[in-house]
Amino acid sequence: MTLRTIGKLALIATLSVPLALAAQNGQYHITNRYKLGGDGSWDYLAFDTVGHRIFIARENRVMVVDPSNGKLIGEIKGLNRAHGVAFAYRAGHGFVTSGEDSTVYMFDLKTLRVLGKTVAAVDDDAILYDDASNRIFTMNGDAGSSSVIDPVTGKLITNIPLDGKPEFGVSGGNGKVYANIEDKSQIVEIDTRTMKVVRRWPLAPCQSPSGLAIDRAHMRLFSGCHSKVMAISDIKRGAVVGTVPIGSGVDANKFDPGTGLAFSSNGDGTITVAHEIQPGTFAVLQTIRTMPGARTMTFDPGTHKLYTVTAEFGPSPAQVAGAPRRRPPVLPGSFVLIEMSR
Repeated sequence: MTLRTIGKLALIATLSVPLALAAQNGQYHITNRYKLGGDGSWDYLAFDTVGHRIFIARENRVMVVDPSNGKLIGEIKGLNRAHGVAFAYRAGHGFVTSGEDSTVYMFDLKTLRVLGKTVAAVDDDAILYDDASNRIFTMNGDAGSSSVIDPVTGKLITNIPLDGKPEFGVSGGNGKVYANIEDKSQIVEIDTRTMKVVRRWPLAPCQSPSGLAIDRAHMRLFSGCHSKVMAISDIKRGAVVGTVPIGSGVDANKFDPGTGLAFSSNGDGTITVAHEIQPGTFAVLQTIRTMPGARTMTFDPGTHKLYTVTAEFGPSPAQVAGAPRRRPPVLPGSFVLIEMSR
């Protein structure tokens, strides 16, 4: 046996041990499908860890659901193209973006009553709470900016130019917020004290990044890319250190610090489960089969359950050359919350 062969076998053994340990924890499978029904498209999901509720942005409202039984608890109404939800627990307030009228609604976390709204910027979409600065940040696609909002008053503090179209953003807990820049395939780093972009780096070979998740302990970012890869960045280095293949139509990414697993939810009806099997080496552990259109998701860090939503669709309409792509119609009453467990 040559030294080269021995080295290969040693590498395989090194990689297989943590991979086997991860596999022993069990694979995800669908445990419940809760029929929610109702009209309208959908976007981001958010898990309320204090109230143990799932918030689902649903076009003109936000549905609030009990994940233990799939029952509708309440709704936040009056929105115009609802996108994302964030929670400022210290203030007792929640926030939701209303993209069509460029506003952010503030609501009471206990009663769900709308307390006020403020104009952010055009196409406000994703939204997050940064615990280090105690501020709300929105990602405004068409405006190419991030709006900063006071979580107590709900008022706009400033708009930060990002020099590109942001998609999702995450808080690093270190005084920095990170966001995907979709049209330039970059990550930007925002200093939450100065409220300025202080760094950016390319995500190649990733193209058109959408979803974003963070591993705060190891300072990793997981970008879901429409070029069908998950790009993993080392924040300290400001560089991509690995990729794994994912499905098509990604729109959300999550990282579970309790299991060390990263997830990508894809519109083709799959969720990719990835893991760093040794420093700088990443692998796909599982591809969960969900349903077409299940492109967004959330998870419960306590139970490690995953949740996604979608609906059944009718036949695709005829496409007209030069016109915007027409989507197949959603079948009435078919909107469903899907729960996945290990």
